[in-house]
Amino acid sequence: MTIQSRDHRQQPVTDLHQLHAFLLAGARPPQQWGVGAEMEKLVVDAETGEAASYQRIELLLEQLVGSRSWQPIHEQGRLIGLQGRDSSVTLEPGGQLELSGALCHDLYCCRGEFCRHVSDIVRAARPLGLLFLGLGVQPFSPLESIDWLPKPRYAVMRAYMEQTGDMGQNMMKQSAGLQVNLDFADEADCIDKLQVAQLLAPVFYALFANSPLLDGRPSGFLSTRGEIWSRTDRDRVGLIPRLFDEGADLHSYVDYALDVPMYFIARQGRLLDMTGERLTFRRYLAEGFAGFQAILADWDLHLSTLFPEVRLRPQIELRSADSLPPGLTLSVAALAKGLLYDDAARAEIRKLFRQYDVAALQEIYRQSWRLGLKTPVGRHSLGDVARQVLVLAREGLVRQQRERNSRFDETLFLDGIDEIAASGVTLAERLLGRWHGSRRQRLAALKAHCGFDHCGP
Repeated sequence: MTIQSRDHRQQPVTDLHQLHAFLLAGARPPQQWGVGAEMEKLVVDAETGEAASYQRIELLLEQLVGSRSWQPIHEQGRLIGLQGRDSSVTLEPGGQLELSGALCHDLYCCRGEFCRHVSDIVRAARPLGLLFLGLGVQPFSPLESIDWLPKPRYAVMRAYMEQTGDMGQNMMKQSAGLQVNLDFADEADCIDKLQVAQLLAPVFYALFANSPLLDGRPSGFLSTRGEIWSRTDRDRVGLIPRLFDEGADLHSYVDYALDVPMYFIARQGRLLDMTGERLTFRRYLAEGFAGFQAILADWDLHLSTLFPEVRLRPQIELRSADSLPPGLTLSVAALAKGLLYDDAARAEIRKLFRQYDVAALQEIYRQSWRLGLKTPVGRHSLGDVARQVLVLAREGLVRQQRERNSRFDETLFLDGIDEIAASGVTLAERLLGRWHGSRRQRLAALKAHCGFDHCGP
């Protein structure tokens, strides 16, 4: 959701303050704040549950070209996505289908776009024998049986991730998540939201845990996706501890990003692979690469290759939720909006976690994708915390509705996760309870659990 102009992005970087200013340029006055939802879905064969081939997914995109003014996006002669006026449909490395929605002023706008998208893709998928699953990890297909999207960016990342962790390619090809993009007013507001969003990361993992399977079997995790991400590349994933330091500001985020090794830069329409050099952006500023010096477009591209739980690009992006069944998909955005767009809610979140230092927070975070709502938090559990957080989110959404003098009640989008928090039983645990019998029976359980046939209630 970068708002810099293309000409501005060609500006040479001669001062670190330019990198700070690039992020701060994302600030908007509160009356212009919106919410953007990025929603990934797994694409599988409707009869077997195996990951669909890229060729079949390309046929799906071809069916959508021209509908609702979608324009094709090609790379190297292959169809890899669709571009609309304010939104896009793109493919992740293993063919996961993502709707990057427009920046909306309310969740009903997000839901309208999501429902139109679901209607379109389900209609196009039926004759192709394809099915969409709102699940955080491919349920049946092993890594080697999933096609790679023919995109140069992913070829570079694929090779590099073989050196940085043991599950980087699993992340790229097997996982699917939901992201929420939010605005900030100024530097202080941005840092406050980044810090609170990091505190909330284990709550989001626990509430939205929906990936208990890997290669057709229970994995031992409720969010296998969380475990996969943690074993991808420690330079660029997880929490950012320095954001919790006293006096943290946007320069803290800049410093974090400066010290992450770069994947590539783009020049004359092609990517130049930098992974052999393990060159951080800080070194690139000082030394250049292949005769090129840093420009703001390089910084923008580099920011897109960082994958912490909360990212700044320059809008704030929350990245901790698994892909969900259609009826719960917008609950992630509702929770984030209710909490982070409300000053009182953010203050209360800080109180809930104030007794824990960074090491304790990291431990809660690491346990959240294994134990879900049963994760210990002092003498309590993440389930206890989640129930308090949902109350705060509802109150925040009610206050926002009152401040906007709106007739739209956005708290309705929290109803489904209220029930999860109250019961203490995650979606992942519910799926595991049905995971038995033949392949056909397990596929039927998946379809009932998280299959897309409409956008939900």
